[in-house]
Parts: sequence; structure tokens; C-alpha cells
Amino acid sequence: MPLTADRKKALRTIGHNLKPVVTVAENGLTEGVAAELNRALDDHELIKVKLAVNDREVRRELIAELCQQSGAELVQEIGKIALIFRKAEKPNAKLSNLLR
Repeated sequence: MPLTADRKKALRTIGHNLKPVVTVAENGLTEGVAAELNRALDDHELIKVKLAVNDREVRRELIAELCQQSGAELVQEIGKIALIFRKAEKPNAKLSNLLR
């Protein structure tokens, strides 16, 4: 289910002060990166991902692949940082960026 404009705005507001918790480098989406991404989304629901890739088109492809493989939705992309969201089945109030 796609995010509405109002929901994206609320998520961007929350995500503004977050730091990137996952970094994707030139090797792309490896198994380790995918595992860490899924763990971070399960714990935090809303995370920033840093893409250490210079080519803009490659970054966009990586973001699309990240979202497709993890089942997350892109909230915002600015430069080399992507803000992505995936609702957790059982959110942890101590870890979730949405419930704190």
C-alpha cells in the first residue's frame, strides 16, 4: 500500500533528525547489507540509508533494489541519503523511531 502525501510528510519530519544506520558502498546490496537492512527495519521501522556511490543513476537503482528486496517504501531521497519505511509486525516501543 503506497504512502499518502500526508503520511510521507509526517515520516520526513520524524526522519529529519535520524542518522544513517545502514551504508551501501560500491559492492551494492550484498547478503550482509540486506540482513542488516532487514534487522534495522524490524527494529526501527523508519531508517536512513547512506549510499556511498557517486553515480546518481546507480544510486537510484540501488534504492529501488533495496526497497523491492526488503518490502520497504521510499519516503525521501536527498543526495546520497535515502529515508525508507517498513511497518513492523510487532514494533518495539524502545527501538521504533515512530513510537518514541
